[in-house]
Amino acid sequence: MSAARTDLWTLLVIGGLAGVTVLTRCFFFILDRPWTLPAWADRALQYAPVAALAGVVVPEVVMQAGHLVPNWQDARLFAAPVGALLYFWRRSVLLTITGGMAVYLPLHLALGW
Repeated sequence: MSAARTDLWTLLVIGGLAGVTVLTRCFFFILDRPWTLPAWADRALQYAPVAALAGVVVPEVVMQAGHLVPNWQDARLFAAPVGALLYFWRRSVLLTITGGMAVYLPLHLALGW
């Protein structure tokens, strides 16, 4: 008896989630005229990739196992600024990666940082 209630409830939840998913994904197709963002929202969205990248990269550089890096003897603390400086100097992703790794690998492999 309770299994039938659970099955009906599960079906309702699945149907509701499918309806919400279809509605939100088709929202832009349902409208009959082009949809534009306000200027302030459009400008704010230009910063979203930089904010997302910083939100991913910075914790990987300054945190270890959920805590701030306990001391300065961490190769990431030296490699990340070198990579950032190389990027702002030449705007080259390949130079950024190779420069950062050129600092990171010797410190990590030779000194164990």
